[in-house]
Amino acid sequence: MKKINLLALLFLALAFGFTACDDTDVDPEVDNGDNNDGVTVVTENISEDVTWNSETVYQLGGRIFVLEGATLTIEPGTIIKGEAGTGTNATALVVARGGKLMAEGTADAPIIFTTVADEIEPGMIASPNLDPDIDGLWGGLIVLGNAPISTPDGVAQIEGIPPSDTNGLYGGGNSADPADNSGVLKYISIRHGGANIGEGNEINGLTLGGVGTGTVIENIEIIANQDDGIEPFGGTVNVTNLLVWNSYDDSFDCDQDYLGTIDNFIGILGTDSDHAMELDGPEGAKDEGGYTLRNGSIKGYLEATGGEYFDLRDGVSVTIENVYFFNFKSDSDVELDDEGSVANYISGATVLNNLQFNVSHLEEGNRTIADIFNDTTGSGAFDNITEGEASIVTTPTTGADKSAFAGWTWADANGELADF
Repeated sequence: MKKINLLALLFLALAFGFTACDDTDVDPEVDNGDNNDGVTVVTENISEDVTWNSETVYQLGGRIFVLEGATLTIEPGTIIKGEAGTGTNATALVVARGGKLMAEGTADAPIIFTTVADEIEPGMIASPNLDPDIDGLWGGLIVLGNAPISTPDGVAQIEGIPPSDTNGLYGGGNSADPADNSGVLKYISIRHGGANIGEGNEINGLTLGGVGTGTVIENIEIIANQDDGIEPFGGTVNVTNLLVWNSYDDSFDCDQDYLGTIDNFIGILGTDSDHAMELDGPEGAKDEGGYTLRNGSIKGYLEATGGEYFDLRDGVSVTIENVYFFNFKSDSDVELDDEGSVANYISGATVLNNLQFNVSHLEEGNRTIADIFNDTTGSGAFDNITEGEASIVTTPTTGADKSAFAGWTWADANGELADF
């Protein structure tokens, strides 16, 4: 049923208007303009300071970059809608290295990124016509910076942007700045994204490539993305108050030796979800800092395609603490997937602290810590996990503060936070 609905919605989205974006480094030459029905169609890259306000809906007519030296300011309550498109025609808003996005919504007036198929209007929280599991109708929001990443030369092309478009480069290389500033993102809801630009190359709900600590990211909701909810690729930026609901792939995915902290987060898995967390290490020289995920609550989905707790991969160093997991499948597990990750866990470079698992709904399967924690390398590193690291509970004593998401999120409006 979902595929049938998705096809119908794609046709609907196309009916709203579609502008092809040539796969080159040349800026589109069609002028931005108001089409007189309260919608401003944006077809040019942003090369100078500009402000978007809530009196109009902004329609992304292609892959729109905020270029180096320019600042895009988005006022509270503004709605941005991406046109339909896949491949090189996938629409997205991308903050290039040296550009800035000042998108400061409020709890009373969040900023909403969605699809042209969505009939939502300023002042609304929930979509009046789309279900919260419809994904892949446009691209997503991508922020790129000059902070360190762990690729061999410290610079890479972000996934979701064709390699020929050099505005998609991120990471500062030899001049990397851990405190790099790409702007402010507050009270933002990102919905129905994840358009595919090629085999296995989708756009995440919120992609962070080499973003530095000078950037402020807090109070973010990501709903129904066809790839991951959020994915930092290296960088040092911290993210506070983050909710991911109905992600097709992983809810929280970290790569290239991300060095920041994600604090106070909620994950709500859906039918097509894979991992709650997919945690990767470096792809080049390693910075010894590692990253942290703390104060989280994650609800599994019993019919999920994957529905795993989390994987530790690629020599990752990470601290995961004060996280509560519940409603996962009987075969859901935590995996230690490679020798580098094993070594970091044994040495203490990876820290697990106060992880709580509620399996009271299960009659069979992985109902003990020994069953849940799976060392796929056979090293035995998970054989002696302490109760301080992980425990089975029926009533949690840790997790996210859901009040941070009350009133302004679609998840709250839909009653999804009742179990948290």
